[in-house]
Amino acid sequence: MAATPRRVAVVGAGMVGLSTAWFLQEHGAEVTVFDRRDVAAGASWGNAGWLTPGLATPLPEPAVLSYGVRAVLSPSSPVYVPPSANPRLLRFLAGFARHSTAARWRRAMESLVPINGRALPSFDALLDGGVKAETNEAGSFVAAYRTAGERRVLLEEIEHIRAAGQELEYEALTGDEARLLVPALSDEIGAAIVLRGQRFVDPGAFVHALADSVRHRGGKIRTGAEVTDIGHQRGSVSVRTTGSDSEKFDTVVLASGVWLGDLARAFGVHSLVQAGRGYSFSVPMDRVPDGPVYFPAQRVACTPLGDRLRVAGMMEFRSPGAPLDPRRVKAIVEAARPLLRGADLDAREDEWVGSRPCTRDGLPLIGATRSPRVFVAGGHGMWGITLGPATGRLLAEQIVTGCRPRELDPFDPLR
Repeated sequence: MAATPRRVAVVGAGMVGLSTAWFLQEHGAEVTVFDRRDVAAGASWGNAGWLTPGLATPLPEPAVLSYGVRAVLSPSSPVYVPPSANPRLLRFLAGFARHSTAARWRRAMESLVPINGRALPSFDALLDGGVKAETNEAGSFVAAYRTAGERRVLLEEIEHIRAAGQELEYEALTGDEARLLVPALSDEIGAAIVLRGQRFVDPGAFVHALADSVRHRGGKIRTGAEVTDIGHQRGSVSVRTTGSDSEKFDTVVLASGVWLGDLARAFGVHSLVQAGRGYSFSVPMDRVPDGPVYFPAQRVACTPLGDRLRVAGMMEFRSPGAPLDPRRVKAIVEAARPLLRGADLDAREDEWVGSRPCTRDGLPLIGATRSPRVFVAGGHGMWGITLGPATGRLLAEQIVTGCRPRELDPFDPLR
């Protein structure tokens, strides 16, 4: 295989796939991006848009186990598992539970620290390189609670994050101090934490700007092109889409989100990637906050987008093709209603559900497969936006040089 692949196919036009394509172009590669639907059509569109490496932590955590079986079977639960006899989902949940221990969480957190440190500089590289988008400094990124007792969980987690080597500046606030920063917080809020050094974006707008930059630099993006087969031949790899003949490339990158395993399994990637579906909608407000607001106890994330507030939340382990469940939207509304003031939660627009690709151990799959021409990038859970550009930058370096950056060591797709 040539040291520098000339023609590279990328499967998936979300943040991860397009970032990989963009950084491959930095190395002189000709890229073609395929997507079964459209640019930012999956989890890259309706999420909270947080650029929060300080909070990019493994999803399997001891707190998840505390919900109990009865809770996770309730549609109003922040973590919802519909009753199912699907063997694949049951295997995923069993593995997820095994990794939801304090010791495994700490090991996984230590694995994430190096790539977390590359997150914001990689966004800066995109912007400096001509991507016509912006990131917003979160001057007041506030996590709000009813009581100081509720807040103790995040304070302990922050100390574990810092102990793992992750830099994170924060300050504990009273409810009144928090309302000075975010007047939209109701009187129900009695304690809070403000995080420093975080950012946020309009994720859909950013990913579309990234796609425009890839095209402007000579890349091709083919939407409505579902890749059905990857063939490995001597000297090349072929990509076949529905209703089309196969095309040959030097290398292919699979960054297709929750569908990653469908194509990667043939190349030795046996880690389960499960859809962890999240919901969001936007509402008008009397005064939109200057930065994100997080209600950790309710797992509800709020982000200012223009003159509206995007309200997002929930983790639903369900088929990615299942329709939007209005009970889940109602659960978010009822969780947020007593905690926000000046928000018209009954004037919702842009109701959305998207599937975040989750792994059992909470770590992404980034790197080479058994084929030296097939690479994968996915399984970031809730952190595909935050870590997408860093993933693309590091994976492009590995593809071009043949050497895996140390930041990617814990994310071997063949583990």
